[in-house]
Amino acid sequence: MFFDLIIICTLGFFAAMVDAIAGGGGLISLPALLMVGIPPHLALGTNKFSASLASLNSSITFARSGKVHFPLVKWQIPFTLLGAALGAWAVLRVSSDFLNKAVLVLILVVGIYTFVHKNLGMENTFKGLTPFNTIIGCLFALILGFYDGFFGPGTGSFLIFSFIALFGFDFVIASANSKVLNFTSNIASLFLFAWNGKVLYSYGVPMAVFMILGSYVGTRLAIHRGAALVKPLFIIMSLLVGAKLILQYI
Repeated sequence: MFFDLIIICTLGFFAAMVDAIAGGGGLISLPALLMVGIPPHLALGTNKFSASLASLNSSITFARSGKVHFPLVKWQIPFTLLGAALGAWAVLRVSSDFLNKAVLVLILVVGIYTFVHKNLGMENTFKGLTPFNTIIGCLFALILGFYDGFFGPGTGSFLIFSFIALFGFDFVIASANSKVLNFTSNIASLFLFAWNGKVLYSYGVPMAVFMILGSYVGTRLAIHRGAALVKPLFIIMSLLVGAKLILQYI
């Protein structure tokens, strides 16, 4: 068990660091748990437990730096929570086959579009909140919250992209806002896993400690290095999520 903990804690640290910057950390942390022989249902719950604490830490660090746009996010939080709860409820009743294929297309489009448009998200062009864009933002929060509760891969990428495309935030502010909403949706899913006894705390607690450390390092890097660091990593992680989904069909 000692060597298993070394593996999951080390990979958990890097997963949280990457996730704090550009999302997609689950591509590293979940396989780490599966690698040491934890059954899939327990790995999912344990990963959600550790990732939730890491995303909470990132949210707090971003908020303290003034990068979270709370006038918008405060409206989106309840819609994200509602969407995640509905998604977690629906996943027990609906096949995810169609969603798998739809997300594969969307995540690749997001990654390629961001790569092609060189100036996208490099500067903060946010003009302010209006009733219309606030409603649109809440609608997207509901949809992406539902998606995270129902399926999950690429949620961080979709959130970051939506904040840039809809509001003109730069990558750092978009990443900060997405962490707050990602934490909100994680809590709804975590409650479902914990209620059903699907969290392996003997692995989840030590992994969470290292993921919190990783999230702190990643958040500080994002704040100090800015969009020049976040954007290329965002593109890489978006394409890696797409590649992972493609491999599921091969």
